[in-house]
Amino acid sequence: MTVKLIMNWDITPQREREYFEFVIREFIPGVQRLGFDLGDAWATAYGRQPQIMVTAITSDQEKAEHILRSADWAKLTDSLLEFVENYSIKLVKADRGFQF
Repeated sequence: MTVKLIMNWDITPQREREYFEFVIREFIPGVQRLGFDLGDAWATAYGRQPQIMVTAITSDQEKAEHILRSADWAKLTDSLLEFVENYSIKLVKADRGFQF
């Protein structure tokens, strides 16, 4: 069963430039290197939702959980947390439609 990792966060005020540089240079390649295929990236323009939502897909639950328990994932997310707040993730069964 294909699973989707849904990640949400808000960019820390005054850290936008550094955040975007990190995401492009390190976070996206790191997520892919670990075994996820990036799906969607959304930015909230209005409302009380997380500012950013990113999805990534992998072939099965076991593989996803293995990645999320790895030291490399911990290092990658620790680096992300230098630039974001209100970070959350969840794994769901991948569906064709928009999921949050």
